[in-house]
Amino acid sequence: MNKFSILVADPLAEAGLEILRESGAEVHLLTAEERPNLATMVRDFDALIVRSATKVDAELLGSGSRLRVVGRAGIGVDNVDVAAATNQGILVVNAPTANLISATEHTFAMLLALVRNVSLAHDSVRQGEWERKRFQGTELQGKTLGIVGLGRIGQSVAFRARAFGMTVIAFDPYLDASAARRFDVEMMPLEQVLAKADMVTIHTPLTEQTRNLISREMIGAMKRGGVLVNCARGGIVDEDALLEALDSDRLSGAALDVFAQEPPEDPRLSNHPKVVATPHIGAQTHEAQERVATETARMVLGALAGSLAVTAVNLPFVAASGVGEPFMILGEQLGRLASALLGSSLVKVQVELWGVEESVRIPVTIAALKGALTPFLGEAVNFVNAEKVAEGRSIEVVRSIHLDAGEYSHLVRVRLRGEAGLFEVAGTVFGDTDPRVVQFEGYRLEFRPKGNLLVLRNQDVPGVVGKIGSLLGEAGANIAEIHLARHASEGEAMAVIRLDESLSPETLSQLLELPEVYRAQMIDLGGF
Repeated sequence: MNKFSILVADPLAEAGLEILRESGAEVHLLTAEERPNLATMVRDFDALIVRSATKVDAELLGSGSRLRVVGRAGIGVDNVDVAAATNQGILVVNAPTANLISATEHTFAMLLALVRNVSLAHDSVRQGEWERKRFQGTELQGKTLGIVGLGRIGQSVAFRARAFGMTVIAFDPYLDASAARRFDVEMMPLEQVLAKADMVTIHTPLTEQTRNLISREMIGAMKRGGVLVNCARGGIVDEDALLEALDSDRLSGAALDVFAQEPPEDPRLSNHPKVVATPHIGAQTHEAQERVATETARMVLGALAGSLAVTAVNLPFVAASGVGEPFMILGEQLGRLASALLGSSLVKVQVELWGVEESVRIPVTIAALKGALTPFLGEAVNFVNAEKVAEGRSIEVVRSIHLDAGEYSHLVRVRLRGEAGLFEVAGTVFGDTDPRVVQFEGYRLEFRPKGNLLVLRNQDVPGVVGKIGSLLGEAGANIAEIHLARHASEGEAMAVIRLDESLSPETLSQLLELPEVYRAQMIDLGGF
């Protein structure tokens, strides 16, 4: 088992550190004195774990010659240059569900504190006052809550809002209306949500598309006297426009856990009498911090071990597990096998799929592409950057879908075109867990695509198998499996022989010297 080195650059709960150490990994906690040398230190580590304090930019990523994984202990990855990580084949993982409950509950804590004037009333009592009428509030029951972003946290907020007797409407361009109906939420365009909602809460990540999403124009579209809650990310709301709306009584209040700049240099918004403000503490509960640490630790270790079921930010597909993983293994091994036999630079990778369920199609295609590129690029290509690498080398990638696989329930065919011509190989998965090659260079030939394979093409005449076996025996090569097929009409045959160890170049040359042998090639596909 590989012993990984992991650099933890920001504070991580002890429960997460214990998981890392118990795995056998070497764990180093960055000290304040070492922080100026972070770019130099990262060269010696396989993984980097950060929270929000450490900025993981392209320069830092470029310094990590061994770096394979960046773990962001939390949901947001706005402090990580994900595009740069993708280009360098570095997987970015996070903990997307760890603070779900804490963020949900803080949203309601902020909303209730705002509409019931909790902070103002608290300050008044501490000053020795007792003014009940001054702090008359508003109930949630019967009000309409508008949710901007109906992901995990947005859905959790919607569920609890209905318990308060609220009507819930939402805007999310990536969720279709039928899915939203399962949560008893009506989907609407953003401007319509803002216009109809008495209270609006934001639950989207900060991206180039969502920066200043709640713009001056959108704030102007909000219902007069409405309130705005942002426990998501600073920068989604135009803070100058929000300040103007509060000053002009366009909005009656705002509850903000996040700001565009933290801490805010300009205190006018955070100190505004109509604002309830907290210092980005939505995830600051004992339970959430422990879940963030343990979830991130497990994701980082899984990514380092090559798991296909990690929650990665920059995988170009939803992580595969269960039935998907054997098909990804099949696709990758077919790509590696075909590429090794093609033996030339690639021009086109075509992946044909029969009977493969929709959720698996893209992962299998990318796995096949990764496999096809691996013989030339080795570890420089992975699931994260395979498409980018192919694009940079002008390799055409085509996926085609078919319904009927004939005698097989499922079939995956990988066809590669290169300077040396065309090669294709196809396979299936038996019993949901057993990847097999079933078609090989025009032959019906069944074998597991793994281990040290000797691929032979020869005349279909008596005595050839005996000669090959004798030669291998003299070389001390132990045969684990042998698979044969023939084209009797063409007088040719094919053999795939699995050996315990790879053959020496001298033994391969001796095989090729046999007059009946046209081709002899060793391919190491490793295990799975």
